[in-house]
Amino acid sequence: MEQLIRRAPRVLPIILLVLAMASFQAGASIAKTMFPLVGAIGMVTVRTVLGTLILAITMKPWRARIGPGSRWALVIYGISLGLMNLFFYCALSRIPLGLAVAVEFAGPLAVAVSASRRALDFCWIVLAVGGLLLLLPSAHPGSRIDPVGILYALGAGAFWALYIIFGRKAGAGHGLQTVALGSVISTLVIAPLGLATVGSALWSRSILLPGLAVAILSTALPYTLEMIALTRLPARTFGVLMCGDPALAALFGLLFLNERLSGLQWVAIILIIGASIGTTTTVQQKVPMPAALA
Repeated sequence: MEQLIRRAPRVLPIILLVLAMASFQAGASIAKTMFPLVGAIGMVTVRTVLGTLILAITMKPWRARIGPGSRWALVIYGISLGLMNLFFYCALSRIPLGLAVAVEFAGPLAVAVSASRRALDFCWIVLAVGGLLLLLPSAHPGSRIDPVGILYALGAGAFWALYIIFGRKAGAGHGLQTVALGSVISTLVIAPLGLATVGSALWSRSILLPGLAVAILSTALPYTLEMIALTRLPARTFGVLMCGDPALAALFGLLFLNERLSGLQWVAIILIIGASIGTTTTVQQKVPMPAALA
């Protein structure tokens, strides 16, 4: 498989990344419909456990030879992956999908501009902060925007930043197996919490079947496609492509969850997308921003 991908046209990694983004948003939409039954913690547990099983069977992570210098990066990558998913689902239980993804983008934006000292690059920070401020409840008197949901999304963004930094280090030389290894570590973090919160109800047939769909769409498929694209696309190309993810999330939220955003909220999303595109095209990035596969 690896050899075929290397020989494929340059457009293939782009297609894979777009498919990964769409797959995640579809999985997140299904997961949110299950929250009334098992809650956000229960759903992220089912997704993580089933997704890890799929990745372990297909990727055979035990065959990977992890060097001493990559072990701690892999551990932090896996922990960040689990907590990113947990915080994102908690945010999703309180605010619309499009807003959760948009706020979460604070993480990769911070990574992209962290080493920059140019005035132009700080303009993108101002633009992103402006978008985030428009999403605060104070900007929408009488609205139902949950401030706790916004905080959860910001937390997901913080762990997303760690996921980007350490995922790049851990994935060097064995990218596909890194996905499975990181997912195993995230399961060790999330599964005990889910079992303590929800218990054996997680494994009922009514939960497992949609949970399997979420695991495939939100874990096994997008993480694999993302890692392939991450190691084969230039950082700038990768970043530009994923900048439209908040708009894609808002579209999926509208079509499948009937989540209608206000005009001001759409303006905020556009500002964040603009900041992402500007950052990607002007900042000298050492680490590309992966798609929002929380």
